[in-house]
Amino acid sequence: MADTLSPAALRVAFAGTPEFAACALEAILEAGYTVPLVLTQPDRPAGRGMKLTPSAVKQLALARGIEVDQPERLRTDEQRARLSACAPDVLVVAAYGLILPKAVLDMPRLGCLNIHASLLPRWRGAAPIHRAIEAGDAATGITIMQMDEGLDTGAMLLERSTPILPRDTTATLHDRLAALGGECIVAALAALQRGELVARPQPAEGVTYAAKIGRAEANIDWTRPAADIERATRAFDPFPGAASSLRDTVVKCWSAEVVPGRGEPGTVIAAGDDGITVACGRDALRCTVLQRPGSKRLPAAEFLRGFPVSVGERFATVA
Repeated sequence: MADTLSPAALRVAFAGTPEFAACALEAILEAGYTVPLVLTQPDRPAGRGMKLTPSAVKQLALARGIEVDQPERLRTDEQRARLSACAPDVLVVAAYGLILPKAVLDMPRLGCLNIHASLLPRWRGAAPIHRAIEAGDAATGITIMQMDEGLDTGAMLLERSTPILPRDTTATLHDRLAALGGECIVAALAALQRGELVARPQPAEGVTYAAKIGRAEANIDWTRPAADIERATRAFDPFPGAASSLRDTVVKCWSAEVVPGRGEPGTVIAAGDDGITVACGRDALRCTVLQRPGSKRLPAAEFLRGFPVSVGERFATVA
């Protein structure tokens, strides 16, 4: 008689697209679950040559011999046919990029589980990692959620937190949360098989929304406090990069620290091997790793050798 508590007994369809989702899929596979189908976004142009490139999830699925489907939408029976045919017990969703209609949510007998990179209900939406850093949150985490038709409004099934470290960027926090997401979904699936996964409604208090990051947000507003700008440099690393303009050249600041200083916001009040210090609305920001177009990220000392900056010069908004 088959062991109904064996991971292989649970048929787990998976929907996801970027590296964050690939980490979760890898964890599910390593735990021994049966994955009959992977849904992911259609191949998109990427790189300097804008060559059609498969998603991180598709690359992993193909390498592991798993069937892949890439529908543009999931609105019609035809678009949902392969998911229906694989008869999943549960659908795990992580950064998929498509809205799941009710017909999909109702399809698996155990429902659809979402891996969300925040401690819900804080930071529902598209960019929870960026927004948590930008807001100065002390901690974030992973929530495994039972999906419903709302935007990240479903019942919470499992939560695990992690501190946001003083030097965390979106890149470093992403990688930590991706690994944590893999651990959490494996734990949730095991609890689901045992009948021990308890759903809790999200609290009505503390709801915030993590809007998608736009390039225009990367323009540094030097009238803001230096602490706000410092968090933005970390929140917008690796994309889109906090930027300002000096002598009609776009300069991105990738690493910075808050220091004492006063002056007209945007004005350079010191420049040396330890960084370029710029006056802000409150305090000053010492930019220690910078980049200009056509170059790579450089420590301030190297950056200044190729692009000298003088005290009194003033940064402006990128046009």
